Amino acid sequence: MPMYLRKTLHSLSLLLGVTFISFLLMVYFGPDRSYAIAGKNPDTAQLEEIRQQLGYDQAFLSRYFTHIKDLASLNLGQSESNGKPVSQLLAETIPVSLLVLLPGFLVGNLLALLLAMVAAWYRHSWPDRLLTNLSLAGVSISFLIIIILLSTWLCTPQGLNLFPSRGWRVDSLASWFTYATVPSLALIIVTVFFNLRFYRALLLDEMQQDYIRTARAYGAGPFSIMFKEALPNTLIPFLTRLLFSLPAILVSGSLLLESYFGIPGVGKVSFDAIFNADQPVLNAIVSLSAILVIVIAWLADFIYPYLDPRINLQAESP
Repeated sequence: MPMYLRKTLHSLSLLLGVTFISFLLMVYFGPDRSYAIAGKNPDTAQLEEIRQQLGYDQAFLSRYFTHIKDLASLNLGQSESNGKPVSQLLAETIPVSLLVLLPGFLVGNLLALLLAMVAAWYRHSWPDRLLTNLSLAGVSISFLIIIILLSTWLCTPQGLNLFPSRGWRVDSLASWFTYATVPSLALIIVTVFFNLRFYRALLLDEMQQDYIRTARAYGAGPFSIMFKEALPNTLIPFLTRLLFSLPAILVSGSLLLESYFGIPGVGKVSFDAIFNADQPVLNAIVSLSAILVIVIAWLADFIYPYLDPRINLQAESP
C-alpha cells in the first residue's frame, strides 16, 4: 500500500477516534438538556417528547453516526445563550480571531527565528547569553501578566493611553491597527519567548555539521550560512512547530486575549460558552479543534517531501 494512502487512512482512523471520544464526553455523557428546555415541573409526556426531538431515545451508534453527519455538514445546533446557529456564530467569529492572532503569531515566529540565528552565530558569547536568559525569563511569566502589563502601559490614562482597552469596531486598516496592536504585541512577545530557545537549538545542531564548517572555511558570511545553508535544513522541525502551534493559539491564546480585551472572536465565544454552560457551542469548538489538529498533521505529512526530497511518501510499504 502506498505510504500516502496509509497516512490518509491513519488520519481517518484518528479522526474517528477523536470524534468518538468527544461524542462520548460532550454528547452521550453530557448534560441532559431536556430538563432545561422543558422548564419547571414538566410532566413525563413533555419530557419524552423533548427527548425524542433531541434524539436521546436513539441507540448509541445511531446517535454517534448522527453526530458525525452533523459535524461533516456543519450542522452544529443552536447556541443556548442567544439562539443563533453555532455554525453562523463560528463563521462570524473565526475571521475576527484570525485578524487578531495571525499577524502576531507570524511576526512572533519570524522574530524568534531571526533572534535564534543571532544567538546561534554568537554561541556562548554575550548576545547568546542575553537572548537565552531573556527567553527563559519570558517563558516563566504568565501570558495573562504580559497582557495586563501591556494593557496598563498602552491603554490606560496612567500609562501612554494610545489604544482602546476593550472592544472591536473594525471597518478599515487604521481601525484594525488601533484595536489589534496591543493584543498582537502581547502575542508577539509570548511567541518569541516560547520559540527562541527551540529555534536556537535547531540552528546550533545544524551549525555543527561538516558542510557548515566547510562553508565557513571558504569564507561564507553569516547571512549566507544561516539563510542559504542552515535554515533550509531545519525547515521540517520549524514547520512542525509552526503548524502544531496554530490550534493552541487559536483556542487557548484567543481565549485569554479576546476575553480580556472584549474582542468578539472564537476565544470570547468559548469563554462565554464556558461561563453560561452553552453545551452546543462547547461541543462544536472542542470537536472542531481536535479535527483541526488531525488535519494539520495530515497536511504536514504531504508537505514534508517538498522540503526534504529524502522523504518519499510514494514509497511502498515493506
